[in-house]
Amino acid sequence: MTRRPMMAANWKMNKTVREAQDYTAALLPHAADADGVDVAVFAPLTCLSEVARMAEDSQVLAGAQNFYYEDSGAFTGEVSIPMLQDIGVRTVLVGHSERREVFGESDDLVARKTKRAVEAGLLPVVCVGETKEERDGGGMWEKVSGQVRVVMESLDGPGGDALVFAYEPIWAIGTGDTATPEDAQDAIGQMRGLLKELAGDDFAASVRILYGGSVKPGNVAEIMAQEDVDGALVGGASLEVESFVALIEAAGEAASGGEESGD
Repeated sequence: MTRRPMMAANWKMNKTVREAQDYTAALLPHAADADGVDVAVFAPLTCLSEVARMAEDSQVLAGAQNFYYEDSGAFTGEVSIPMLQDIGVRTVLVGHSERREVFGESDDLVARKTKRAVEAGLLPVVCVGETKEERDGGGMWEKVSGQVRVVMESLDGPGGDALVFAYEPIWAIGTGDTATPEDAQDAIGQMRGLLKELAGDDFAASVRILYGGSVKPGNVAEIMAQEDVDGALVGGASLEVESFVALIEAAGEAASGGEESGD
């Protein structure tokens, strides 16, 4: 089964509305030429409605970096799924390591948010990953498999197109210390095996799993060449549109190569 690659930009806490407009305007023509690749931009809330408006008739998915699982109520500072849908958001980031590590989001909260997004028909990109201490101590798989299990146990038999996972080793985010392509394949291959155990062959074969952690134009081709890696969740290298376009093009080349080898 051929999985459609995805290249996702996570701007984090960067860009004004004007900067977001300029970036999106420059990105859209390139995204239109990126046959076979899904492109997502996770923008800050202040920019999000404008990114969604500009991307409405394109194949660029406007994405929210955060939300709460309740639809309304006394939750000061939060934003709900209906609010995001109202401005044209089509995908949401869930459980990014910075939400977990800096803001204390638990596995249970990540699962609740994932479930709400799936129910609402938004595409959640669910992040999992280990710290350097956990990896050095031999606890990588215990951490990652536990995060995946809690999410899957919250869902009621989703199809493989209902969500995306992203493996992001925390020690490789913004540090320049990227996991080797073999490291990425090893972790993501194990994740796919676990998903087969939890949800069956069809789900495991069709669900997309991205890699995140210091992805840049210089290393993306090797990462995308791995059998189980279906794209990337990109932070710093996505802040400049030229760099992100190079990553999209690399994903497109990987997709074309995969199609040829599968014929």
